[in-house]
Amino acid sequence: MQIKPTLFGYGLTTKAIAKKLGGGCTFFDDKCTKTYTDENNNTIKPSHEFNPNESSLEVTTPSLPPKHPLIQSAKNLLSEYDYFLGRVLCPHNTKNIIHNTLRKKPFTIWISGTNGKTTTTQMLTYLLEKRGAVSGGNIGTPLAELNEDTPIWVLESSSFTLHHTHLASPDIYLLLPITPDHLDWHGIPEAYEADKLRPLLTMKEGELALVPKGLNLPKTNAYVVEYDSDAFLCNYFNLEASKLNYKGAFLQDALLSLAITKVLFDETDYELLNTFKRDAHRQEEFHDTQGRLWVNDSKATNLDATIQAVKGYADKHIYLILGGDDKGVDLTPLFKEMQDLNLTLYIIGANNDKLNKLSKVFHIDAIEAHTLKNAVDAIGKKLTVGSVALLSPAAASFDQFKSYKHRGEIFIDLVKNL
Repeated sequence: MQIKPTLFGYGLTTKAIAKKLGGGCTFFDDKCTKTYTDENNNTIKPSHEFNPNESSLEVTTPSLPPKHPLIQSAKNLLSEYDYFLGRVLCPHNTKNIIHNTLRKKPFTIWISGTNGKTTTTQMLTYLLEKRGAVSGGNIGTPLAELNEDTPIWVLESSSFTLHHTHLASPDIYLLLPITPDHLDWHGIPEAYEADKLRPLLTMKEGELALVPKGLNLPKTNAYVVEYDSDAFLCNYFNLEASKLNYKGAFLQDALLSLAITKVLFDETDYELLNTFKRDAHRQEEFHDTQGRLWVNDSKATNLDATIQAVKGYADKHIYLILGGDDKGVDLTPLFKEMQDLNLTLYIIGANNDKLNKLSKVFHIDAIEAHTLKNAVDAIGKKLTVGSVALLSPAAASFDQFKSYKHRGEIFIDLVKNL
């Protein structure tokens, strides 16, 4: 028997669940000030009205932090993953009802990490598409919208989702390299790392976890392979990096994707993977009317993404646009990486003072541009054919833009109008 859960947050994930259940669900949302009913007969109530004694099952939107009152007061809290991929017993129901999840559980591959998880999810789905694979999760498609008749689900898994997940388990877990991120949500780096490793707690014997070397691994029944380099991946999985048209972080994304197809089907389709096209706003190269190279890496919203980007252009003079909402992360490792490069820094966004102080500590030539337009205009006067202009902010965009996509689009338009 299936029961309709109480839904926390009136967002993409929870709306999709309500739609799959035919509507008639109850939501509690912070933005709601007065109870109302939407077009699908769902009832949306203010968060403070939630009574845990009147709910036998709750499913939360991933973004609600651990200290949120709804999370703190819930007695039967599930993540989206638990709801669809875990077997859920409702202890507070007098009939001891078991929530039936999917009619048949697909083979699931969870992919997480600080940077590159979207690209790796897309790459692996691209390679497995001929075998019926679909992708979802944090990549933009809620699990409720995935076809449960497809044999393989490749799920981009955020640290938020993983934190709230305690019952569901992947068949394969692929963790990309991690650096501290979302500390305004997790609190401390150790908590962020622990959430990234949480899937290992529920994995079973024979299931593969491919994780970066050097992390504080919990006790697990999974078969764990720790990697530390592209060379290790090539040696361990018998891959040939020279057959791939990628470099830097993208090369590792590609090798990790091939490692999974090698494990599952003893298959390494280099030719197919070389035809994969990356999303916009991730190291997206283009040239201006003078033939000068500009790179839109607006999707680099964290420390590691920008470190990988500057490494990729270390052979050129880099005019780097950096700044925004860095979510409280220590950016010192980035500045240590930059201090040995031929680089000029243009600072924009909310963390201007923080970046300016770090640039002085590490003796990096920095200009306080404040806005993206000012930065592009200034770089346009100095950029040469042999150098590169790189927007790789290492920060979220919401201080000055609607999204990282909006930031990237504005950047491209500004360059076109130079």
